[in-house]
Amino acid sequence: MNIIKTKINTAVNTRALIQFIALAGTASFLPFVLHLQWLTGPIVNAILIITLFLLGIRSALFLCVIPSLMALSGGLLPVILAPILPFIMLSNMLFVLTIDWFYTNIKNDQKAYWLGVFAAASLKFVWLLLSVHFIKNLLIKQELAIKVAQIFSWSQFATALSGALIAWLVLKWLKRI
Repeated sequence: MNIIKTKINTAVNTRALIQFIALAGTASFLPFVLHLQWLTGPIVNAILIITLFLLGIRSALFLCVIPSLMALSGGLLPVILAPILPFIMLSNMLFVLTIDWFYTNIKNDQKAYWLGVFAAASLKFVWLLLSVHFIKNLLIKQELAIKVAQIFSWSQFATALSGALIAWLVLKWLKRI
């Protein structure tokens, strides 16, 4: 029995698992508690970045889909706007992948982080802005198309940068950057 226990303990990084559960749990339940994009957005973006730096790209990419699903089920995102979920999930993935690429390919950690963040926030914003043109044809009511355009406007850029600042402070405190 001790052999099995030892093999399981070596196969599972308990610390990483606990960190992932804590970060995923926060990202999952935040939409149920906070129904304000200006608070939820930066915190979720910060969680995505923190997950990237603490647990790696796979965990961060997996986490990219959870907040959107929870926002829908938690009421932050009305059910009628469900067709925009794949676009939001992809924008989160682009955000994480871009930061990872810059941080991996630029040798100066500070410069890489902030270049990656600005590029990622810009790419996320442009992706969502262009997505509005496709999404508005999926929505029945014109008022919803206007609401989606507002959701996908500059606020996405601002919440991405705010989240990056929060993540940077946390990662500096944890000595991961």
